[in-house]
Amino acid sequence: MDTSVFKYFSDIDTKEVAPGFFSKLIHTDTNTINFLEVKAGSSIPLHKHVHQQCSFALEGKFELIVNGDAQVLEPGFFAIIPSNVEHGGTAITDCKLIDIFSPVREDYRAL
Repeated sequence: MDTSVFKYFSDIDTKEVAPGFFSKLIHTDTNTINFLEVKAGSSIPLHKHVHQQCSFALEGKFELIVNGDAQVLEPGFFAIIPSNVEHGGTAITDCKLIDIFSPVREDYRAL
């Protein structure tokens, strides 16, 4: 098996990137994919970064605020957050989320 191409998800270490936010991170040459498990009630404060971010809820409900507009992400509903736009949010329930960042999150690579 070519391990530069094929990998086991179970081999990725889980890192707590913020209180209650547990991530498995995959970095490519052009993006970072963040598989998150978030505990109900956990919040990430409003912030912004140069990365475009696509956010998807696989399970649960997550209230996401983007540029002052609050919406609840749940399976089937997602957000595309442009570069340098303020955003943050709170897990309403336990959640499983995927965030895709472009370009690569070097700060997350360093975790």
